Order: sequence, then structure tokens, then C-alpha cells
Amino acid sequence: MKNFKKLALFSALVMSGVIGPTMLSITPISDIGVAYAETKTKRVPALREKVYSQLARAQKLADDGDVQAGLEALDSIKDRASSMNSYEIAMMYNFYGFIYYNENNLAEAIESFELVVAEEGIPESLRLSTTFSLAQLAMANADYNKVSQYLDSWDKINNKPIPESYYTLRGQVHYQLKEYKKALGYINSVISISESKGDIPKENWLVLQRALHYSLNQPAEVVLVLEKMVNLYNKPNYWIQLAGMYGETGEEQKQLAIFEAADQQGFVRSRSEHMQLAQVYMFNGLTYKAAKVLQRGQKSQVVENNAKNNSFIAEAFVQAREEERAIPYFEKASDQSEHGNFDQRLAEVYINLEQYDEAADAARSALDKGDLTFEANAYVALGMAQYNLTNFDASILAFEQAEKHKKSSRLAKQWIKYVKKEKLHADTLKQALL
Repeated sequence: MKNFKKLALFSALVMSGVIGPTMLSITPISDIGVAYAETKTKRVPALREKVYSQLARAQKLADDGDVQAGLEALDSIKDRASSMNSYEIAMMYNFYGFIYYNENNLAEAIESFELVVAEEGIPESLRLSTTFSLAQLAMANADYNKVSQYLDSWDKINNKPIPESYYTLRGQVHYQLKEYKKALGYINSVISISESKGDIPKENWLVLQRALHYSLNQPAEVVLVLEKMVNLYNKPNYWIQLAGMYGETGEEQKQLAIFEAADQQGFVRSRSEHMQLAQVYMFNGLTYKAAKVLQRGQKSQVVENNAKNNSFIAEAFVQAREEERAIPYFEKASDQSEHGNFDQRLAEVYINLEQYDEAADAARSALDKGDLTFEANAYVALGMAQYNLTNFDASILAFEQAEKHKKSSRLAKQWIKYVKKEKLHADTLKQALL
């Protein structure tokens, strides 16, 4: 009898989220026209050429873009179902399922393939592959309990080696059902099987394994998986995630090393990644590098030019003893804020640089703006600037205002005493010179 071409009924079904691509497949149809197809357990009626040609016509109409005509052709075949054997009926529903699947109508596709496996007179290979495909379709349709039911049915009829896709699908559905320990068992199994054969684990397996360890609050295991992902797949986000996990597990030196290595490869790209690296530098006392990272981010317009970021850069430069570099960033932050806190910090920086006129101006600006977190500090800065400008009376007035604040009271009293003494000394010297 004439052999007809094999039909590959499905290509790939790509699932969302942490779930990677999964292939749907149905056993191809071949050797159509023989009276019976042999299986290990039973004889199966053949798909007659006349019926096949009608089914193929329906499929061609759908493939050519006229889906409605294809479905109508199948409907006309179904009207004559009483003259068809169980295998032919099953293959008719198989074609229905194929068309619905291509139209992304998963509910109708599932219903059609359920009718395929409901028929008794079909090859066990077809029943097996269609049942597995039903599980995959249910996964795509987010019907997770159904997935488990289909896989349980598949378990009962399978007598062949278990494919990798079985383990991953089991892992995926248990993950979605928040049964993380069960899911991890399946994913660990498929990874172990793959590695035992000398193969590289698939990336989406490791992604799911990492997510499961994270969900189970197993940070050390998350680190191990990410280390493997970095070595095998070398993607920017894996480097950044590994650095973050080193921070969570208290391995700050490894965190710094991984983050710097990622940066050297150009993997630090987003705003959050720039901020994370800057904070890691700050934590490790590399304050100049912290400032430079955000400077670079602002230059590339990844990091916003706003008060928060400008003050971060300024403070990093101050801690790096680069006060001159801090000044323009405190000035920017001040211009971008209604409160006077950044003017107060600017006044303190100017005092450190012995630029007392500028310090006095910045302190007054801080007090004029108001809404200060530590108002006393602005008065202290003003008092110190005025003292160094030998404006003793103005200095004493500023320290008297600072004295009203509990936290700075003791310091202010000491300064008042000292400035009064210096004023007396200056006045005495001045009288002596007259």
C-alpha cells in the first residue's frame, strides 16, 4: 500500500515565567492503508486512505489560512462518524486538536485531544504521546491540577524510558502549585541524569532549580546554582544575581569581586545595578569608586540626576577625602531640594576646606530654607565660620541658637566659652595697640 508522509502535529509550546520551552509531539502517522496496525498488546484498525485524504484536505485548508473552512471540512467528516472505525475517529479529533492548537485555542485543543485518548482502538504510542501533550497543553493553560492528572495517566501506560521533559514538566507544575520540595526533587533528578551522561544541564532547568532553592529559603544552595549558571551560560543577570546572593550569605569579599568582574565585562547596565555596585563599594570602604560609578551612570543617563543621587556622590567624595569634588554635587542636590539639609552639609565641607565665607553663606542658606533634620548643626557650622572670620559676636549668637538644642547644647556651651575668651583676648590686644 502507498505510504503517506508523516505528520508532525506540533512544534513548540513555550511556557512563561521561569518555565522554559517544552516540545509537544504526537506519534507520526505512517503506513496508512494496511488492514491493521500491530502493537504489543492489541491490533489497531488502520486509517483508510479515503478518510485520510479527507482529513488531509481539512488540514490543508487550515494551513493555507482558511481555518474556518478547515473546521467545516472536519465537521462534515464527523457527520459520517458512524461509518468510521475508532482509529479514524481518533485521528479526526487529532486534526481538530492540531487546528485549534495552531489557533492558540487551548481549551478546544485539549477537549479534542481528550477525545483522541478516549478511543479504545488507537496505538498505545499515540495514546502515550497524546496524553503527554495534554499535560503540556494544560500547563500552558495554567490548569496545574489537570497537568498532574494527565501525567498520572501517562505513568500508568508508559513502559519506555522516562524522557527529560517528564521531569521538567513535573517540576514546573509542582512549582506552580507551590509544592517546592516535590518540584526540586524532579529538577534535581533531570539535572543529575544529564550531568551523569556528560551533558550540560539546560539553562531553564537551572533557572527553575535556583527559583526553588530561593523559595525554600536556601541561600547557600542558590549561590551554588548561580555559580554554575555563571560558568555555563555567562549572562549578565546571573553575575549580578550571584553578587547579590554573596551579599545575602555574608561573603562580602566575593560579592565585591564578582560585582567588579561583572562591571569589567560591561554587565553593570541598569540603574539598580549601578546603585548596587556603588553601595557595595561604599560598604567595603571604596568610597571614591562608589562616587565614580554613579558619575558614570549619570553621564550615560542610566542614573537620574536628582538630589538623592547627587548627595550620594557628594557624600562618597567626602568620605574619600575629595571634598572639592563633593561641592558641585551638594550644590546640585541643594538646587533640587526645598529643604536646607544639603546646604548645611555644604557649609561643613567648606569649613573643612577653610573656605569660611562660603561656609557662612551656605549655613545661612540652610537656615533660610529650613526644614532641617538637625538644625543645630547649621548653627554650629555658622558659628565656626563666623569665629574663623573673627566675627566673634555673630559667632556667639549662632552658638547660642545651637545651645537651645539638646544634642548640641554641651558643644555649643564650650564654643561660646571659647569664643568669648578669644573675643576678650582680641579686644585686649586691640586696646594695647591704640
